[in-house]
Amino acid sequence: MRGSLHVPGHFGEFLQGRLGPDGPVALITLPCPSLGVVAQASGGRGLMLHGGPPPAQARALLARLDLPLPGRLALRPLAPPGMGTGVSTAALVALARLAGWQGPPEGLARACVAAEGASDPLMFASPARRLWASREGRTVAHLPALPRFHAIGGFWGPPRRTEPRDAGFPDIADLARLWARGGDLPTLAALASESARRTLALRGPVGDPSAGIARALGAAGYAIAHTGAARAFLFVPGTLPAGAGAVLRAAGLTGIRRFTGGER
Repeated sequence: MRGSLHVPGHFGEFLQGRLGPDGPVALITLPCPSLGVVAQASGGRGLMLHGGPPPAQARALLARLDLPLPGRLALRPLAPPGMGTGVSTAALVALARLAGWQGPPEGLARACVAAEGASDPLMFASPARRLWASREGRTVAHLPALPRFHAIGGFWGPPRRTEPRDAGFPDIADLARLWARGGDLPTLAALASESARRTLALRGPVGDPSAGIARALGAAGYAIAHTGAARAFLFVPGTLPAGAGAVLRAAGLTGIRRFTGGER
């Protein structure tokens, strides 16, 4: 099998937490099309991976989907693993697609969860329009389209990979209900900021500069990777100030990038 593709990633989550004290861990992803994984299959027999998931995990995914081994496969993450950009899920999605998967994204999501224990909704065309139970690989609720936004972000702190059995997140059921009603960018950015604040208060890391950066830049709000290093600052289009990158770098963020999103 031969071919190449790009599976877009994300830049942390707008929301992440428990849906009630005993509910599932759920999230709303923050898409970032310039991240994710670039993959190329160059033929051959068996499975020869350069980059990407461990071979045993890759074989388990392919077997569950009843797909053949794709031969030589090179996967290049567009950000380091553990930063909160969806690299692990994007790599599995790329592997499945290059091996010939043409089935529904729901089936691919279940296979990804079986292989790695948790999954981002990167196999869907509009991942941010789902309240996603990441440890179960299912959509809890369908959500309104996002308003247009501009963002600037970077990485703060060390890599931190998702531990699938980790359910120690704050309750965000109230935030999820409010998000499902829709709203303008300032309304939704405020909900994202509150989700980040709750997670940082419960889980750390101590000294996170995101709230201060958002105030200094006049951002509508901010979002974090709730188990990674990504930090994003959200703006109504046309309001992202010149010099924002310098403010992030001065606060210790690296890998600065600007991106846009939203559908309305």
